[in-house]
Amino acid sequence: MNLTDLLTLLNAGETIPGGSPGHAVMHETSQEALRIAGELNTGYHEPNRVRELLGALIGTPVDDTVTLFPPFTADFGKNISIGKRVFINSGCRFQDQGGITIGDDSLIGHNVAIATLQHGIDPRRRADLLPAPVTIGRNVWLGANVTVLPGVTIGDDAVVGAGSIVTKDVPAGTIALGSPARLVRTIGE
Repeated sequence: MNLTDLLTLLNAGETIPGGSPGHAVMHETSQEALRIAGELNTGYHEPNRVRELLGALIGTPVDDTVTLFPPFTADFGKNISIGKRVFINSGCRFQDQGGITIGDDSLIGHNVAIATLQHGIDPRRRADLLPAPVTIGRNVWLGANVTVLPGVTIGDDAVVGAGSIVTKDVPAGTIALGSPARLVRTIGE
């Protein structure tokens, strides 16, 4: 099994059994992500170099309009898609095996955590990995210390308040906050 095969399985939502060839490829890829993140987070880098390192981490060039303030970590790296004019503030952590898509013009606040994997509930299958993508629409603002859990979609123009834990989809054009995050109003009301 190679990375392409693994990404096909992950993006299809297939369970990756603990100890399987896919699990091994995931760990190999994570080592590369740790190496690149280590370089990204060591010392000061000019913005263009930050984008180069981010592009190496995710495996595709990053648009010149993207801004990332390190430190930043992704424990896999190769299943992240970042739009144009995206700002990612310092301290963010992405667990991206299941896939993370961030739409154009989105703002990701300090210390945001995005998770795309769950483990098997059955104790005998606890090492199994169950991927589910996170999709962040266009012009979304995630406040500081937001946690987004696997399988969540946050619609265009939505805002998620600081410290919220997002367990369910957030409709476009709304504000959600709390733990768990709940819809508090539509933007423009």
